[in-house]
Amino acid sequence: MTEADPGLFGPASVTWQLHGDPMMWVAGVRALYLQALHPLAVRGVMQNSDFREDAWGRLMRTADFVGTITYGTTDAAEKAGARVRRIHRLLKVTDPETGRTYGVDDPGLLLWVHCAEADSYLQVLRRSGYPLTARQADQYIGEHRRGARLVGLDPDRVPATTAQLAAYFARVRPQLARTPEAQDVDSFLRKPPVHPLLVPARTLLWRRVATLAYQSLPPFAHELYGRSAPPPAAVDRRLRATGTVLRAVPARLRRRLPPGHIMNAMARLGPGSRPTPYTLKRQAAILDAPGRVRRRQQAE
Repeated sequence: MTEADPGLFGPASVTWQLHGDPMMWVAGVRALYLQALHPLAVRGVMQNSDFREDAWGRLMRTADFVGTITYGTTDAAEKAGARVRRIHRLLKVTDPETGRTYGVDDPGLLLWVHCAEADSYLQVLRRSGYPLTARQADQYIGEHRRGARLVGLDPDRVPATTAQLAAYFARVRPQLARTPEAQDVDSFLRKPPVHPLLVPARTLLWRRVATLAYQSLPPFAHELYGRSAPPPAAVDRRLRATGTVLRAVPARLRRRLPPGHIMNAMARLGPGSRPTPYTLKRQAAILDAPGRVRRRQQAE
C-alpha cells in the first residue's frame, strides 16, 4: 500500500499545527498592514492590480496559497509555487522617485513579503495564547523557508530563527515609509467598501479584526502610520480574548469552511493529522529530557 503524501510540511511540523488556528485571519490582515510599509512592495501591488476593487480577492488568494502549500500534496504545493513565480516574472514595478523599474520577483521585495507574513503569523498566534515554546517558534521560522523557495527565494538567504528575523527587520527599517499607497491600504483595511446590507457586519466584525491586527503591529509600524496603539499588554489581552472566542467555535465546523484544505488533508492522511495545539504541547514534552520540561518552559 502506497503511503499518503504528507505534503511540504506534514503533521509533525509546527506549520501544520499553527496554520489551522482561526487567529490566522487576524494575522493575515496584520501582514497586509506591515507589507504596505515597504514603498516598492506596495507599489508593486498597486501598479499591477486593482487593489481597491479586488482586495478581498487578493486576501482570499493569499489564504488559498498558504492553505495549499501547508496542507496540500507536494505536487499541489509545487504547482502553486510555480504559478506564483510565473505571474511574478511578468510583472514590473516602477519607482516614481528614481524612474527605475524592478521585477516583482526581485529577491528583496519577495523577502520583505515573506518576512512580514512569517512574523505576523507567529506574533499574532503566540500573543493570542497559542502554546509555542521558543524552540518551536524558531522551528516555525525555519520551516517557513520551504514556502520561500516556492516563490523564488533562496532558502539559505531567508531568516531561519526568530533572532535572524528580528535582525532582518532592524536592517530594513530605514527603507520603510508611509507612502500614499500605504495610506490607501490603511484606509481600505479600516473601512473597506461593502454592499449596503453588509455595513452592519463591517462595523460589528471587520472593524474589530482590522483594529486588532493594526494594534498588534510593532511600534515602528505605529510610528510610520501615525496612529498610536494601546500598550502591548492591553493588546495581548485583546488578542487572547479574541483567540479564546474563535477557538471556542468547534474545529469540525471551522475546518468545513471553504476551500477545505484541512478537511482534504485529513481525508488523505487520516483523522490523526488534524491540526491541534495539543500536538505541539506533546512534542515539546517529548523533545525535552525528563524532569527538564518545567524548567525549560519557565525559561521560555
